[in-house]
Amino acid sequence: MYLHLGQDTVVKEREILGIFDLDTSTISKHTRDFLAKSEKAGNVVNVSDELPKSFILCSGKNGDKLYISQLSSKTLLKRKNR
Repeated sequence: MYLHLGQDTVVKEREILGIFDLDTSTISKHTRDFLAKSEKAGNVVNVSDELPKSFILCSGKNGDKLYISQLSSKTLLKRKNR
């Protein structure tokens, strides 16, 4: 199955390692450091130009990717569980 992250972006559900809320998860310095390192490595895909609400960490054949989405983590989890 696939999960629609917003705009024209979909990922395979089995590749999803985690769905995180940006407001609560970025309180931790470790998470902020991880996001900064991922961006420097070119592993971040911004799904929308709108205000980001969540990020999705995926592992695939080409390595890890981090998707920034305007959809909330609750909305993405609801879509995943359908």
